[in-house]
Amino acid sequence: MTSAPSTDCLFCKIVAGDLPADVVASTDRVIAFRDIDPKAPVHVLVVPREHHGDVATLAAADPALLAEVVAMADRVAGDLADGQYRFVFNSGPRAGQSVFHVHGHVLAGARLGWTPA
Repeated sequence: MTSAPSTDCLFCKIVAGDLPADVVASTDRVIAFRDIDPKAPVHVLVVPREHHGDVATLAAADPALLAEVVAMADRVAGDLADGQYRFVFNSGPRAGQSVFHVHGHVLAGARLGWTPA
């Protein structure tokens, strides 16, 4: 379910232009900007401009928008890295989600290992 932009949602504030971000790509429905605490040489967040709490909610409400988010991730990885990347969605606080506006993490630019929690 889509919800109205929240006045306390960090990503809604970035989308609205109320907070600065290092934007690397954008369309009328999706924005991509560098993570302020990168975990890889390329660490970009891909965010729909419309507020959805998590990836499952977005998928149920607007599958085409989710496809646009994925396409933007691929574009960013092609522009900033060699096109090889990991695209991660965290859903829920135990999974590491700290901002409850759906966003995918594009991680690239190095050989990425895997360390399960």
